[in-house]
Amino acid sequence: MHDDTDTDTDGPPRTLLIAAVVVAVAAVVVLLVIAVARQRPVPTQPVPLVGIPAPQASSPDCAAVLDALPAELGDSTRAPLAEPAPPAAAAWRSGEQDEAIVLRCGVDRPAEFVVGAPVQAVDDVQWFRVGEAGIADPGAGRSTWYAVDRGVYLALTLPQGSGPTPIQQISDVIAKTLPAKPVEPAPVG
Repeated sequence: MHDDTDTDTDGPPRTLLIAAVVVAVAAVVVLLVIAVARQRPVPTQPVPLVGIPAPQASSPDCAAVLDALPAELGDSTRAPLAEPAPPAAAAWRSGEQDEAIVLRCGVDRPAEFVVGAPVQAVDDVQWFRVGEAGIADPGAGRSTWYAVDRGVYLALTLPQGSGPTPIQQISDVIAKTLPAKPVEPAPVG
């Protein structure tokens, strides 16, 4: 006697196998599309910078530093500057909407840098920090660090949350590119 409930099958139904293959192929295609999209560089919009006095911007020291700057600074990528771009300046940005890290070379000595002002050494470069902007200021949280022990002053403006990597990388470039000089703060006056 033959039991009709006991059917002899060789595996899952054919439609189930086809559906599984279609899902697997679709998943691979989606992963490939995502991988290709991530490989394409996102075009970076130019960073607008306001010109500030930089009397030594055209110096050989500034040219040497600009030539040695990295394409990547921490998590940020070098971004073009909007025209008219100030001389001896560079910017890095981690995303289109993110505030840029800005380096300017050949700037004037900061007015706050007077005898007795604290400096901080970062990888063989002496830096003077100008504090954060006020709470009501839209730039609150930014800070500007001035390299004060080279033949030219360099200003590195960092957005809030930048961390130490950008100043460490720029310090390394400065230390390798420009010889150290004695720190010369302005007299208290």
